[in-house]
Amino acid sequence: MASGTPLPGRALPPTLLDLSTFLLARIGRSARGRLADRLAERDLRLWDLAVLAALADFGPQVQRDLVERLGIDPSDLAKVADRLGGAGYVERTRDQTDRRRVSVAVTPAGRALLAELEAQARAVQDEVLAALDDGERRVLHELLLRVHRGMPEPRGAV
Repeated sequence: MASGTPLPGRALPPTLLDLSTFLLARIGRSARGRLADRLAERDLRLWDLAVLAALADFGPQVQRDLVERLGIDPSDLAKVADRLGGAGYVERTRDQTDRRRVSVAVTPAGRALLAELEAQARAVQDEVLAALDDGERRVLHELLLRVHRGMPEPRGAV
């Protein structure tokens, strides 16, 4: 039987409510949309956040490595790096021996922006997980990490 009581006017089939994958997809879509809306207020996208986080966490990267790390299309990464570079959030440097290699590094302005965006992401997380207490949130996070680590990453997975 269903594991939740649907709100009037929003009744979902109990069969779907019994599928964890359905619930994950529905909650994920809502959370992603909320975060995307907050980023859009600053004319930013989820990939901008992902690139800044990767650079802040792992240090300067060759664009090709960022493509692999994040599972983003190379042309999409080039657009993100152009946009972030134009705004002063990242610096791009061409390798002098191989002009095709471009290294990307986060700037102090990019680190400051990332801190603001992370606060926004945590605020969305608090909204989405409002029904859970702190202990339940920790358990959920650990379970989601375990599931995540057991799955291959699909391309374009931010």
